[in-house]
Formats: sequence, C-alpha cells, structure tokens
Amino acid sequence: MSATHVVVEGTLKPDGSLELDSKLNLPPGRVQLIVQPLPELPKDDPFWQMMQRIWAARAAAEMTPRGTEEVEAQRRALREDVEGDIEKARRLQEESGRLRRDAAKTPRENP
Repeated sequence: MSATHVVVEGTLKPDGSLELDSKLNLPPGRVQLIVQPLPELPKDDPFWQMMQRIWAARAAAEMTPRGTEEVEAQRRALREDVEGDIEKARRLQEESGRLRRDAAKTPRENP
C-alpha cells in the first residue's frame, strides 16, 4: 500500500528553491507540488510568547523529549504490569470459586 500524497513543510528561499523539513517517503518518480504559504504568528502573539517561555523553561531544566526507545520500553513495562495484575485477579477469582464450591460440598452443622 503506497501513500497517495504526503504533506511536508519547508522553506521557500529567496532564489526560488525549496528546502523541505523532512525526507519524502515516496518512491522516485514525477510528483506534483502544491505550495501554500503558512501563516506566521507575530512575535507579540500571547500564545507564541507562552510557547517560547515553556520551551525556554524546559531547556533550562534540561528536559528533553523522550525517545522512541524510551517510550516503547515504558509502554512494554506498563503492559507487563497490567497483564500481571489481570493474571493475579484471574487466579484470585478461580481460588474464590473453588473455595465456594468446597464450602457448598461441606455439610453445615446446626447449632
């Protein structure tokens, strides 16, 4: 299954050449290019200023985004934990059922 189109951003340079932000994941061959200018936020935009503060604070705190391997390792660990909890609950349910069946088989004493 191949992609019918890919959206990628880039920069149009003064000489008219186009620099793409990432490699296109398409097979070699002819393509059609549609260029659309992206809006640029003014520097005094409150949202933009908030994002700048967040990025600066994260950089100052040496906070870097997690890599793919770290995210996948955490996801696997979480899945294993959940699967372990499910298995414990299953065993507890089986044991409870067995105890109920055993109790039903045992004759009760009348006081």
